[in-house]
Amino acid sequence: MTILCVDDEPLVLGLSVSMCRELSPAYCVEGFGSAEEVLDRLKKNSADIVLLDINLPDMDGITLAAKIKELRPDIAIIFLTGYAEYAVDAFGLHASGYLLKPVNAERLAAEIAYAAQGRRDKSAPARVTVRTFGEFDVLIDAVPVEFERARAKELLAYLIDRQGGFVTRANVFAALWEDGLYDRSMQKQLDVVIRSLRTTLESYGIGDIVEIRRGSLRAVPEKLDCDLYRFFKGEIGAVDAYRGEYMSAYSWASLTESYMDRMNQSR
Repeated sequence: MTILCVDDEPLVLGLSVSMCRELSPAYCVEGFGSAEEVLDRLKKNSADIVLLDINLPDMDGITLAAKIKELRPDIAIIFLTGYAEYAVDAFGLHASGYLLKPVNAERLAAEIAYAAQGRRDKSAPARVTVRTFGEFDVLIDAVPVEFERARAKELLAYLIDRQGGFVTRANVFAALWEDGLYDRSMQKQLDVVIRSLRTTLESYGIGDIVEIRRGSLRAVPEKLDCDLYRFFKGEIGAVDAYRGEYMSAYSWASLTESYMDRMNQSR
């Protein structure tokens, strides 16, 4: 889930961003100090929730909220403000929440959960979030997917690392078993791992995130909200979230990690 925080006071903005990030490592959180900045961001990419101050130097929050709704009608807006008198106007724009500063972390968590639930109710497909920075995890609406086999989880991680490209079974084996001999016995073992992955994904209703064609496999990027993919798109929140660790449990991930490090150094 992507959350945008908008406030012209740097300390308040920093606190809002920090509180949101602490709610879940799966959240991508970005901060903006002006209306112009957040509108430019939303013209390029959508988001799920905007935490919006009322009193901004370049545009009042009510007007900004209306413009945001014009650009992205499905975004949930939560006002964080020191002005109680704007509540009627805020809810007239179908705001999801209205919190008075100083913001309480527990109240903020409740408002974000409420806004997120409202978005899920409107969209039938489950929201699949993939976290690759640090350890690898897959979440459905912020709930972690449990894999029956560690190799099946690693298989999905490897497919996601390939960014939508098809990989052969032999390439998968070489990555997961490194110097192992790809004989008939190990081919059968790989079959077991692939079936286990498919069974797990289908049990969660997300079997379509992996495609198998003529013996090759791939992850389907457009069905995933993945921090790696957002990083390569240059999204600020993903770039800021990367701390030099990528799928740290898997040795084959070091090549991508090195490439990401070089990209950060060149920015």
